[in-house]
Amino acid sequence: MEHRVVITGLGVISPVGNTVAEFWNNLTAGKCGIDLIKGFEDYDLPIKVAGQVKNFDPAANGLDSANVRRSDVYCQYAMAAAYQAMMDSGLVSGENVDPERLGTYIGSGIGGLQTFVTETEKLLNEGVHRISPLFIPMMIANIASGNVAIKFNAQGVCLPVVTACATGTHSAGEAYRAIKYGYADAIITGGAEASVHPLAIGGFANSKALTRTDDPTKASIPFNINRSGFVMGEGAGVLIFESLENAQKRGAKIYAEVCGYGNSCDAHHYTAPRPDGIPASRAMKQSLDEAGFDAEKDTLYINAHGTSTPLNDKTETAVIKLALGEEVARKAMISSTKSMTGHMLGATGAVELIASALALQNGVVPPTIGLTDPDPDCDLDYVPNVARKADVTVAISNTLGFGGHNSCVALRKW
Repeated sequence: MEHRVVITGLGVISPVGNTVAEFWNNLTAGKCGIDLIKGFEDYDLPIKVAGQVKNFDPAANGLDSANVRRSDVYCQYAMAAAYQAMMDSGLVSGENVDPERLGTYIGSGIGGLQTFVTETEKLLNEGVHRISPLFIPMMIANIASGNVAIKFNAQGVCLPVVTACATGTHSAGEAYRAIKYGYADAIITGGAEASVHPLAIGGFANSKALTRTDDPTKASIPFNINRSGFVMGEGAGVLIFESLENAQKRGAKIYAEVCGYGNSCDAHHYTAPRPDGIPASRAMKQSLDEAGFDAEKDTLYINAHGTSTPLNDKTETAVIKLALGEEVARKAMISSTKSMTGHMLGATGAVELIASALALQNGVVPPTIGLTDPDPDCDLDYVPNVARKADVTVAISNTLGFGGHNSCVALRKW
């Protein structure tokens, strides 16, 4: 038996807001969360801008001092977003969902990088005996899922995904399948990242992936002819996926229906997208076919991967045309919210899926800000600069990760 899957809770920590309402209001207002990097003034960083989380308050998001002391920042973000999503959903393990039927699928592309650096410094400067006994459980990329499961007594399926930038979308897609095919009644799903740190900045910068623009308003400019690399971001996005039966039984509010998932690999290069775009287009088409997308009846919004790198944006444009056909592609509304948040790595897919769900619910498509000089190779409707009212019926979120990971999740208006 197959089950319908719906979204009943949302939570977000991001460069444009640390609540869902603040996040959505700032996205639709076209507010840029990218700024000059703060906190690493002692380093001679070649990169000057990032999408950093601002004014994060652990206590306001259900974390006590022990949680903070024993958790890497990425895990704190995950637990905070999960707390918001669970409070929003009204789901309580043991009351309106069986603990054995409540799962946790929260991934991270990199994991506890800041903990890794801190403990490495201890090793080099003070010796092996000074390394924290909490080093490993704070660093590992699965611990956000583990800690969220502990906090909310989620004893069911638990699958932290690590697929670089595609992590959040793959986590959501796999959660959707687990509920659809009866392995869980509800899953806390998403992604988290906190890698705005000199070590990661240096690594990405030296691989020529990051923009060296020092003007925050001209740094993350997807689909522009003069784009020059992505901007690192951080934060977490968490959604509550639930079987329609369980949601309706307990009278839950529903944001959108999850109705399709595509997953493929370029099998081409460890950082560059495959030029022909065929595998990525297949992931898009899989999700749309499963969702029952009808080009004649449905209005489509695509939250693009849209990283502002020279290769991604023109390749993704070609991918969209391959998946939809030229005529349908030109009717779709497309935007990159990375123009406002930067690229949140393992969190980005989950955060962008939240934006997609809210676009469906509110009938508003967030813009691609800073789109003033479009690349001729990027010739679709990218909703430039200003949000657009539209009765969207289907939304998909594309996420493409290093290693050739392609993922796409489709939502339908509820």
